[in-house]
Amino acid sequence: MSSVVEILTCPGCGNPLSIGQEVCDWCHRPVVISTFNSVYSGIHSNCADKYASAYGNALRRDPDNPALNKAIAFCYLKLKLYSKALAAFEKAIEDDFNDSELYFYAAVCLLNGEKAFCSHKPTIDKVLQYLNAAISIEPKGIYYYYMAYIKYDYFARHNFRTSPNYMEALRMAMNAGLSRYDVEQLYKILGVDKPACL
Repeated sequence: MSSVVEILTCPGCGNPLSIGQEVCDWCHRPVVISTFNSVYSGIHSNCADKYASAYGNALRRDPDNPALNKAIAFCYLKLKLYSKALAAFEKAIEDDFNDSELYFYAAVCLLNGEKAFCSHKPTIDKVLQYLNAAISIEPKGIYYYYMAYIKYDYFARHNFRTSPNYMEALRMAMNAGLSRYDVEQLYKILGVDKPACL
């Protein structure tokens, strides 16, 4: 498994970089995006396209680099290219199966910018499979909260029984340290309105 990321110019501004440089000296943006917040709040959509292109070029030389696959997945997610983001997150999972965020964001991509209510059961099953994997690695409040959203918008609204139900999943989210900011970010990423009961 490759760990060194070799990008020779800044994906944002084109400034030449030293090997292993993490932040561009010129524009002060990260060279390789490692969190969704850095791409969501710090990089505009047209810049996310540049980053995705730079990462795509680097991935042609090093296709199994989990950091690059994660970074390009975040760019695709910012651009709402859900199927491309999902493929990149799944590739990153193959190369680094202990990163809970990869499973979480893959689960987000599966809804394809639609409400859970509109999804088919096999898609919801896959979302829950990824969420359970993320929770088993690191039980974060936002993972349980996303599960609560799925349990409400798909199961409760269709009058399907499920365990845990959305209220139980919401309690687990609160107990795991859910933040209001994470909830707001989740709905921005999903591209749907927050249900009043959640």
